[in-house]
Amino acid sequence: MKKKKLDTLGISAFCESMAMMLQSGIQTQEAVSLLHGESEKSHGILEAGLAVMQKALEEGNSLSFAMEASGIFPSYALKMVEMGESSGRLEDVLFRLSRYYREQKAMGEKLKGAVTYPAAMLILIIVVLALMLTMVLPAFTQVYNRLTGSMASSAYRYIGWAYGFCWAALIVMVVLALSLILGLLLWNSKKRPLVEGVLYKLPVCREILEKLGTYRFTMALSVFLASGEVQDIAVAKSLTMIDCKPVEEKVKRCMKHLEEGHGIAQAAYQEELFEPVYGRMLLAGERSGNLESVLERLSDLLEEHTVNLADRLVEVIDPLLSGILLVTVGISLLSVMLPLLGIMSSIG
Repeated sequence: MKKKKLDTLGISAFCESMAMMLQSGIQTQEAVSLLHGESEKSHGILEAGLAVMQKALEEGNSLSFAMEASGIFPSYALKMVEMGESSGRLEDVLFRLSRYYREQKAMGEKLKGAVTYPAAMLILIIVVLALMLTMVLPAFTQVYNRLTGSMASSAYRYIGWAYGFCWAALIVMVVLALSLILGLLLWNSKKRPLVEGVLYKLPVCREILEKLGTYRFTMALSVFLASGEVQDIAVAKSLTMIDCKPVEEKVKRCMKHLEEGHGIAQAAYQEELFEPVYGRMLLAGERSGNLESVLERLSDLLEEHTVNLADRLVEVIDPLLSGILLVTVGISLLSVMLPLLGIMSSIG
C-alpha cells in the first residue's frame, strides 16, 4: 500500500522548524528528536515519519536519507535537501523549501476557491430550476385550471414557454456541472493533458495555466540555484515542476541556448519565457550577480499575477451565473403571470 504523503503546509512547517533549530546550532539528530517529542501526543503522518527519521539518523544516515526513509516527503523536497547537504547550505535550502510549500498551499487554496464558487453557483441554479419545474409551474397550472376550468390556448402557450425555458436552462446547467466534475476528476488523473487541451482554448484559462507553470519553474529554479546547483542542471530539474506543456516547450528551447553557452536570463529573454519587463529584470539580475534574489522577486510577482487572474475569472463568472439565474427565473415567472393578468383583465 502506498504511504500517504505529508501535505504542503506540514512540509513547510517541518522545513521551517528544522531550519530554525539548525541555525541556532542544534544538530540534525537532536532537532528531529525534539520535533518527534513535540508530536508524540498526535498519531498522524508526521509523528510516524519522525519516528522513522529519528531511527535512521541514530544509525548515522543523512537528513535526506532519513526523510526518504520516512516516505512522507515528495521527491522535490528530498532532492533539494540532498542538494543543500552536499553544498553546505542546508539551512538556507530548508528556509526556501518552507517558503516554497507555504506559497504552494496559498496558491492551491486560491485556485480551489476559483473552482469552488462557480460550482456552488451551478448547484444553486440547478436547485432553483428544479423547484420551478416541480413546484412553482405546476402550482400555477393548477390555479389556472381551477379559475377557468381548462387552460386557454394562449395561457397554455405561455406556460409551455416557461416550462421549455426552464428545462433548457436546467439541461445547460447540469451539463456544465457534470463537465466541471469530470474535468476535476480527469485533472487529478493521467488524463490531465486532455483537460489542459480544452482549457488552453479559453484565453483566460490559458493565461492562468501558463503563469502558474512559469511561477513554479521560477520558484524551483531560485531554490536550486540557491542550493549551489549550476544553471544547466538547475533548469533541467526545475523543468519537472512546471506541469504546463507550453511553458515546458519554452524551457526546453532555453536549455538549447544554455548548451550553446548562454545564461538562463539571456535564454529566457530570447524565448520570451517571461513578459518583457520581467525578462529585462532577469537580465539585469544576472549581469549584476543578483540572479537568485531577482528570481525570488519574479516568483512573488508571478504568484501575485496568477492570483489576480484567478480572482478576475471568479469576478466574471459570479455575475454571469447570477445573471443567468435571475433571467431564467424572471422570464419563467413573467410567462406564468401573463395568463393571470389576462384573466384579471377579463374579469374586470
